[in-house]
Amino acid sequence: MKKIMMKRAFWTVCWIFALAPRGLYAQDKPNIVLLFIDDWAWNGTPVAMDDAMNNSRMPVLQMPNVERLAREGMKFRNAYASPQCSPSRVCLQTGQSSPRNGFTVFMNDGRQEYYNEKQFKGFPVVSCISDMTIDADAVTIPEALKPLGYASAHIGKWHMRGDPGDEGYVLHDGDTSNTPGNTLPAEANQRLPDDLIDPKLMFSVTAKAIGFMEEQVKAGSPFYLQISHYAMHEGRECLPATREKYTRHSAVQAYYKKIGRTAETVKRKEDPAIWLGMGEDLDGRIGAVLDRIKELGIEENTYMIMVSDNGYRHSFLPGLTQPHHGAKWWVWQGGIRVPMIVKGPGIRAGSAFDGNVVNYDFLPTFVDWAGGKPESLKDIDGVSLAGYMAGDQPGEPFLNRNLYFHYPHYRDSLPHSAVVSGQRKLLHFYERPDIPMLFDLSKAK
Repeated sequence: MKKIMMKRAFWTVCWIFALAPRGLYAQDKPNIVLLFIDDWAWNGTPVAMDDAMNNSRMPVLQMPNVERLAREGMKFRNAYASPQCSPSRVCLQTGQSSPRNGFTVFMNDGRQEYYNEKQFKGFPVVSCISDMTIDADAVTIPEALKPLGYASAHIGKWHMRGDPGDEGYVLHDGDTSNTPGNTLPAEANQRLPDDLIDPKLMFSVTAKAIGFMEEQVKAGSPFYLQISHYAMHEGRECLPATREKYTRHSAVQAYYKKIGRTAETVKRKEDPAIWLGMGEDLDGRIGAVLDRIKELGIEENTYMIMVSDNGYRHSFLPGLTQPHHGAKWWVWQGGIRVPMIVKGPGIRAGSAFDGNVVNYDFLPTFVDWAGGKPESLKDIDGVSLAGYMAGDQPGEPFLNRNLYFHYPHYRDSLPHSAVVSGQRKLLHFYERPDIPMLFDLSKAK
């Protein structure tokens, strides 16, 4: 009799699991959510990327959800990316450095194969050519994850030309550039309209991303979700109420006084209250994703990465000392060093990692998390960070590996490249190849 009852109980449990939606019980593979923020300086968050450096954070900006991520996860003191958004996005997708993938700049909207040499008449060197799209034979994140059972979505700014669907994304917004995120017309530069409800498309991008998560959880499918925000790129936008809050801040008032403006007369593009408000509104959308992950019951099985696409430089607040030299479009530290925080299974809350990491490490890391073999990926430059995030201590080969940054173009910059190796950095300027520049990063605070 006892055996019959045990057998009935066994089959009852089997039927419960067979009939229940798969999302109601834990899946074996973790979900991966990447928050890719546009034009965000290493010191652009209220989280100090280096606890010993007060200027490694933005103290005026309030971002409680980013601070929550740092408390619950790991922050990276030495995270790197390309100096411009499009090359950085290609590096992330392919696991390849810019010198390998050949996509080094987003220019030439005429799609000509080569730059016009007349464009550089009188310049010391002719700028290099650049790929226009992701190479057809490159394996992207969704293509690497699909055989491991993942559905992938890319919501927001693409800016790599081509069709995201051709790279394996089942849900995406198409070949988007900066343009959709600039929801206000150019003539609105003077004022922020009172009826703005979706600045930089933050709210609609987040809603679409959350919808994708809900669908995958219902289907019981592990997923990769890249939320590529248009914030914090120029074309400053925020909710009017958020801007109003920051116009009253003493540091913002001091800036208005410095440039001879008031909250009523300052132009939108030069208004720090709008930039700060954009950051706080963005933080609210990050919080919405965090909260929904928790409500869906997948928090313990979801990795969440927040990182910037390139470095930046902010100088609009009095007393804000800059931690790095250079800015976007330069491979100086100001152009390539970025904020990065990761939370997820096995990552110790409140931890920090000091080794050099770069965004072309993401592809092998994601494959590792998904149960695949990163070593099977061919022609990549990145390495898996999964073990280090789980607490493994890096050895000399990792700590002193070479990271490559290549921007052989004119913009605000000169054609130049850099190699970062441990605490040393070598810069090469093509106009003066006879003067290599070697820096000790341990002294470059």
